[in-house]
Amino acid sequence: MAEALADIARVTGLGMVTIRADLDRAGDAIAEAAGLAIPGQTRIVTDGSRSLGWMSPDELLLILPSAELADAIAALTDALACEHALVVDMSDARAVFDVTGPHAGDVIAKLMPVDLDDLPPDGLRRSRAAQTAAALWRIPGGFRLIGFRSTADYLRLILENAAIPGSGLAPR
Repeated sequence: MAEALADIARVTGLGMVTIRADLDRAGDAIAEAAGLAIPGQTRIVTDGSRSLGWMSPDELLLILPSAELADAIAALTDALACEHALVVDMSDARAVFDVTGPHAGDVIAKLMPVDLDDLPPDGLRRSRAAQTAAALWRIPGGFRLIGFRSTADYLRLILENAAIPGSGLAPR
């Protein structure tokens, strides 16, 4: 039996915090509290087990081990106490999948209108995976995809179907 084009793995144990604020005013406070630099537009900054992704002009997503979640929320809330800001635990609202292997890009290309050749190593894209909203960035050996938990079964199914053995994309 032929191998799948990529390995599809549901990732658990992550905490996710949505941070909404005026990044020009509060960026330094957020960076200090999160322990990561503020990413540029459509970028993600990763340092070990923590990542901070640019989601929109006034929104960031902090991704970290769930064991660090409470401390991170407290630090961010304290840092932004004097700002018009929002810090919300979105961990239970998201589903995370890693798509890895030599043909991981083929699997993503079947589902998302993203030019992966133009996606820089620190690039983050918000788009659609088939019919559902998703965000995507590079990880070692492939890509990480985040979608809504309510669509987790659908995301897993379309990722696995896109990885079916023998379904690779035609050479360009």
